Amino acid sequence: MTRNPRMLFTATILLGSFLLFLVQPMVARMALPRLGGAPNVWNSAMLVYQALLLGGYAYAHALGRLPLRRQAMIHVGVLLMAALTLPISLANLPASGPGNEVLWVPLLFLATIGPLFFAVSAQAPLMQRWFAARPDAGDPYALYAASNLGSFAGLIAYPLLAEPLLPLGWQSGAWAAGYAALILLVIVAGRTLPRAPADPAAAPAAPTGAPTAPDDAKEAIGAKRIALWLALAAVPSGLMLSTTTYLTTDIVAMPLLWVIPLGLYLLSFTISFAERRGAANLFSRHAPALVIGLGSMTMLLSANGSMAAAIVSILLLFAVAVALHARLYESRPAPSRLTLFYLVMSAGGALGGVLTALIAPAFFDWTWEHPLLIVAAALLVPLPPYARWTERLGLDPRRGRLVMAVLLAVGLGTIALLSNAVADTPRSDGLILGLTGLVAVIGLLVVRWRLAFGLLLALAMLSLGGMDAMRVSLSGDRSRSYFGIYTIRDIGSESRNLAHGTTLHGIQLREPGRELEPTSYYGRSSGVGLALSPGERLLGPNANVGIVGLGVGTLACYRQPGQSWTFYEIDPEVLSYSRSGKFTFVNRCAPDARMVIGDARIELAKAPAGTYDLLAIDAFSSDAVPLHLLTDEAIKVYLRALDRDGLLLIHISNRFIDLEPALGAAARANGLSAIVRLDRGAKSPLTESQWVAMARDPARLEALQAAGDAEWDAIDTSRSRQWTDDYASILPDIIWSKFL
Repeated sequence: MTRNPRMLFTATILLGSFLLFLVQPMVARMALPRLGGAPNVWNSAMLVYQALLLGGYAYAHALGRLPLRRQAMIHVGVLLMAALTLPISLANLPASGPGNEVLWVPLLFLATIGPLFFAVSAQAPLMQRWFAARPDAGDPYALYAASNLGSFAGLIAYPLLAEPLLPLGWQSGAWAAGYAALILLVIVAGRTLPRAPADPAAAPAAPTGAPTAPDDAKEAIGAKRIALWLALAAVPSGLMLSTTTYLTTDIVAMPLLWVIPLGLYLLSFTISFAERRGAANLFSRHAPALVIGLGSMTMLLSANGSMAAAIVSILLLFAVAVALHARLYESRPAPSRLTLFYLVMSAGGALGGVLTALIAPAFFDWTWEHPLLIVAAALLVPLPPYARWTERLGLDPRRGRLVMAVLLAVGLGTIALLSNAVADTPRSDGLILGLTGLVAVIGLLVVRWRLAFGLLLALAMLSLGGMDAMRVSLSGDRSRSYFGIYTIRDIGSESRNLAHGTTLHGIQLREPGRELEPTSYYGRSSGVGLALSPGERLLGPNANVGIVGLGVGTLACYRQPGQSWTFYEIDPEVLSYSRSGKFTFVNRCAPDARMVIGDARIELAKAPAGTYDLLAIDAFSSDAVPLHLLTDEAIKVYLRALDRDGLLLIHISNRFIDLEPALGAAARANGLSAIVRLDRGAKSPLTESQWVAMARDPARLEALQAAGDAEWDAIDTSRSRQWTDDYASILPDIIWSKFL
């Protein structure tokens, strides 16, 4: 038996955690053709992973009661049993009914990856417990930092390496090879275990100077301490998911942005559980200032959907996660209670996931969970050294409380001034920033009174944007579904807008005589407008038109007599806006149009071959890219549904991704002719748009160009690798200049 196989246990933990978080985005990518790319799909996946992690930690805790060698034998057996589900492939479940996605999506992930994720998730606590059983082990908690470093590496490796370089089949095979290597490492680690009872509490203390948790086999762990562990784990977990929803709903719906909150969340454990405490202590000391400063700025910036707001939100998440996880580390028990500690911590993570991914969308019409979790973080952050400044000044407790009460009153008055400054027209940004800074300083002076500190932060956030959000909620002009948050905004008597987060989803003019005029991305000079306006001249008599993505129904008013129209819409909430009369395009222009609720790709596959003379694909949610609607398999579904002489129109307007190369590759692979229309210089109520037109016969595109007085450009079909369900990466097509 080697003297101190720390490297062996570290490598085993690193590999297990790497595989665990490499498989998360891989399975989400596999599910893309069936689920699409809505932010809540990722949150649902995270909820399942947190539940499986809790199960794995519970299994590790229960296993800890057995002798060490028996633990190793059982765990190797569990790993081998889970290996029977390899290679990883998506479970074949019946399609979800509309509105059941919140339960069906977690079930799909559970059936796909459940056994493997459960087995691997037990790695970190088991390896730490086995390591702690050695007489010369030292503090095992530092290995948890290595665990999360491996998790972070796995998560980042997927979008940067695995997805761009390997098709899904190869990804699954590589993961299986890594899993086999993990089993071998576990076997070797198990052979180093001493023939001793399971309880490592009898192990001698670590060398002098090594940071260790107190090792008392009979250490009392009461309900209050467990509740603290739960809260310290739940708030960062919930904030990680709420930040993901907040960013992709209200700031930037940029797909790669979804992994950043989880990556920083994992990285926070590496800092918080490290043996060297310098970085963790730095965050802990300044956590209150970061929470009240960044939390206030988040609300102030979010209304504009700017990149600055995204950066502030991400920094806030990281600061909170490091500070609360550092406090969690400082309250850790002796190694003999290690598995209980990780079990409770995992339960807290799962609790945060349930609150954010399941409960909040059911009860809130906006991302209210996000500011609430920021306030909860304010109540939990470690107190800084200056918290007891009144005592350092020599004030007795009674005078100290009086001074704090006066400061709280001044803070409340400052917030009242701040509310007036925010409501002023025109607004003075300098005054708003000054008053916000003053509230933050007062908050730090009363931080010892946690409730007062949390109250000042909550009221500041309400003043800096929360009240506006609350007024919209109370007006009934906002709704939330599994697929997004939608808000109706009336711009005086001129127009009514539907926003998805901060991204325009559709406009209807309210001026008499202009109510049915096409707007936003669908004006008469847009690609789809040029294709639909000629009617019978281009499409022939009694044309059959299919539209994927309803929005506010703007395209319905291109319908001409004799035509049959079908709309495909995944979200029933979107359909309700047209049917309730809040937007009247559909009711007035195409009242008898057929509405199909469900994923368009699945539903179109059920349509009779050659059904449509024109098929328009417009299923973008903000700037999120529906990869599963742009792959070769999806294009083949569209071509099957199209008549032999049919036209395929695809909307590719996007602020952050250049989708033209992918569509060019799709045209090349399917023998299609393709042209693109960029509607430059469009002015309100129109929006600049980019549409691609494809057809089997080049003559159809020539007729399209001749039918309207507008410029179309040829597409370069040689610039990109074709996207398929097995391979697709947006990384080469990101427009990086948009982030500068």
